[in-house]
Amino acid sequence: MSIGHILVVDDEVEIRNLLAELLADEGYTVSTAADAIEARASILIRRPDLILLDIWMPGQDGISLLREWHEHDQLIWPVIMMSGHGTVETAVEATRLGAFDFIEKPISLDKLLLLIEHGLENTRLARENLELKRSAPDPFELIGDSEYMTTLRAQAKKVAGHDAWVLISGEPGTGKQALARYIHHHSPRRHFPFIDTGGVAMGGRQNAAVELFGSEEDGKIRYGLLEQANGGTLFIAEAADMDEQTQMQLLSALENQTFFRVGGAEPVHVDVRVVAATRKDLESEVRAGKFREDLFYHLSVVPLPIEPLRHHVEDVPILLTYYLEAAHRIEGLPKRELTIGARNLLKAHSWPGNVRELKNLVQRMLILGTGEVIDEQEVQRALGFLPTLADSHEAVAATLISLNLDLPLRDARDEFERRYLLAQLKSCEGSMTELARLTGMERTNLYRKLKSLGISANERS
Repeated sequence: MSIGHILVVDDEVEIRNLLAELLADEGYTVSTAADAIEARASILIRRPDLILLDIWMPGQDGISLLREWHEHDQLIWPVIMMSGHGTVETAVEATRLGAFDFIEKPISLDKLLLLIEHGLENTRLARENLELKRSAPDPFELIGDSEYMTTLRAQAKKVAGHDAWVLISGEPGTGKQALARYIHHHSPRRHFPFIDTGGVAMGGRQNAAVELFGSEEDGKIRYGLLEQANGGTLFIAEAADMDEQTQMQLLSALENQTFFRVGGAEPVHVDVRVVAATRKDLESEVRAGKFREDLFYHLSVVPLPIEPLRHHVEDVPILLTYYLEAAHRIEGLPKRELTIGARNLLKAHSWPGNVRELKNLVQRMLILGTGEVIDEQEVQRALGFLPTLADSHEAVAATLISLNLDLPLRDARDEFERRYLLAQLKSCEGSMTELARLTGMERTNLYRKLKSLGISANERS
């Protein structure tokens, strides 16, 4: 596997060939261009990780090309300028326009390799810092010391060492993205991007195509998620949400590692590993004709289910401690401690929203509470119900108060339905006949809904 793709732009054929041979020996893939026109054409075909750009070239010079990229917000890769006749003014102008560094000819190969290494490392660190800001306090860790979590981490590390596609399945909030990041972080691709499709509407055909494959219009390139993930991992946040057209296009692109941008005429080549996630039973979706069978078998080379938190509640105490400390350390929220009674109460909670619900609950108690201690009564208020409520309708309403409003609509709906049905099931003491009456649902549909939400018919809490 390549350690990076470099574009060498220089009008001297001997220098282009020498640099291409040297960089290939170091493990890079290399494209070359003799001038600005060929450089633009090369970028259309493959997004570089770094560009070596000569200043003095026939036609448009390197500084003008750099200025063009800068003014059109296309400077998304580090550029190292090369020149045999450089001046201080030229170097200053190149830096002002966004060049990463400047090297003089005749080129010191040792110095050049070091500059390239630093340029790629700088990009990687900037990308990781952005991911850290967008993610959980530690997006690369799976928190918990139970036998289950220990086994899951071991499985994830074993899977990470291979390049097979992975399908992670589990309820909303169980940590499917964290598991995907953990696999990427422990894989040979860890120095390349981890790209998450979570913010993309995968069901809208044209929008999904542009987001995934990018576009070309009036000479301006928009790099899609697939190209952004080149060399690294593409995380498909909810595979079941893709419409049939998107499924077909994505399968073709990933099978061939080649695709066309929307509006583009040249094929784009990528090297991407896929880790997908689903909250639904994809086999059932295939049988129902809602998901392509061929894509399902490609995605599920290594199936990796992740259990809901209620199946490993022994991890609740360490998760509570972790998020209490992280919220104080990273977000500046007040430092507070849970009493033993409060911890026991939380350990007994069913956690329908899983780890995400636990994290949000901790934040809510730190934001709204006062004092250094969180007791049982405060926990009961934060959960939205009190055990003294006798009326079943009041109990249902109180249970639903704690719904996490910062969830995506799909996940919030699933969490609401699960809480609602659990509360109703408890109020009718497990009677499916009474549950069907209370909910106004036909029993066959009710059983199907309970199964899709992971609720057993005899579950009371």
